[in-house]
Amino acid sequence: MAGRRSSLGFLGMFGRSGDLRQLDAALRGADLHPALVPEGVKLTIVNLMKDHWPEEPPPQAYPRVANLFSYCIAGPETFERAQGPQQRLDAERRIEAALETGDDLDAQIVLMALHAKLINAEVVERFGLGAD
Repeated sequence: MAGRRSSLGFLGMFGRSGDLRQLDAALRGADLHPALVPEGVKLTIVNLMKDHWPEEPPPQAYPRVANLFSYCIAGPETFERAQGPQQRLDAERRIEAALETGDDLDAQIVLMALHAKLINAEVVERFGLGAD
């Protein structure tokens, strides 16, 4: 069976796929404007989600992924001002757990933010992140 493909749209003639629209909405909800995230990065995120949920990512997965990604981009202080201290602590716990496991979806999201050079310098320093 062929997998569902994501689509960016083309010259306004073809619409964006539903998964990219859901991710854009989740990024907005995480106080990160989707226009600040390159389309290739968003495609990578939805493809990572498809790898994690082969059938279809559940709707509640998009805000969870967007929150972690937003933390990586905004950094702890800016993220906390927008989302609150509990959300910041949750994102930090998820990054710590991802560093321990090394290859779950959260680890892939953090690594992708690092490789895309979108990650906040304070996040890199705080967690000792590096790309070899």
